[in-house]
Amino acid sequence: MTKRLIFLILLMGLLGQGHVSTAQETSTRDWAAINDYIIQLQRARANQLDATAYDLVISDIALSGNHREVIEDLRNSEGGPKLVVAYMSIGQAAKFQYYWKPEWKNGNWPDWVGEADETWAGDVWVNYWDPTWQEIILTGPDAYIDQIIDLGFDGVLLDRVDAATYFREQGHATAYQEMADFVMAIASHARERSPNFGVFTINGEDIGLQFPDYLEAVTGILVEDLYYGYPRDHAASPPEWTAEREAMLDQWVAAHKIVLTVDYTLIPDQIDDAYTRSTARGYVPYCAERGLSRMLIHEGHEPD
Repeated sequence: MTKRLIFLILLMGLLGQGHVSTAQETSTRDWAAINDYIIQLQRARANQLDATAYDLVISDIALSGNHREVIEDLRNSEGGPKLVVAYMSIGQAAKFQYYWKPEWKNGNWPDWVGEADETWAGDVWVNYWDPTWQEIILTGPDAYIDQIIDLGFDGVLLDRVDAATYFREQGHATAYQEMADFVMAIASHARERSPNFGVFTINGEDIGLQFPDYLEAVTGILVEDLYYGYPRDHAASPPEWTAEREAMLDQWVAAHKIVLTVDYTLIPDQIDDAYTRSTARGYVPYCAERGLSRMLIHEGHEPD
């Protein structure tokens, strides 16, 4: 454990004293019981998701409508009990988010902002090790993670942990260690406030194999395009690329971590194949369109 991580955890302990403790019924958070899930980051509605039997619902913080009772009701909804996880990007910033200030328009970005993402308009890479960015996400009085906890979510899905790869390829030698420290600090703070809080990452499966403390800290991982979607949606991913990732993900399963897969295809035969192959390796599958804007239940793979 690095000195920086120790400092972040101690700081979180001090700042956490200013928050009202959440009265989560953490005994109901049986992460190991998850055998189906849905991820819908756009246009999600709690009153539509509540009738489904999915064990795990992943959505944007906006799902709550800024009301804690919406998440509490969804957790105990008519379709059956659910764990509800909020999405949060930590390796990129989004210009539509609450923290993006008007004076940052037209490229007048703060020092911790890097290049624009070439794929997702409005997203920019960030120096995630910078204290100002970490204040927005973790250490500040209105930190993003605290908003998620205060609204009653059971966990968080951390996107763009693969920013570590992006910055290491640009010559930032400590990129992996700093991302590992950041994720572990988020997990430590969240569980101080809400015991058994779930922490998942998107992609970056190699980080967990390089840093055992990181692997121990997270609940699981969500991987994209494992079987379908890379480099084109509705098309098979390269077999050698899939095999390399499976070899790493199998180590996550062996470490008793939850591996969620989302393949970007809506072709029935491909959906069947993705579900069969994921399930056979102990992963929890889902298929969707890349925008993740629809509530989907696939025939033959209905949640139970």
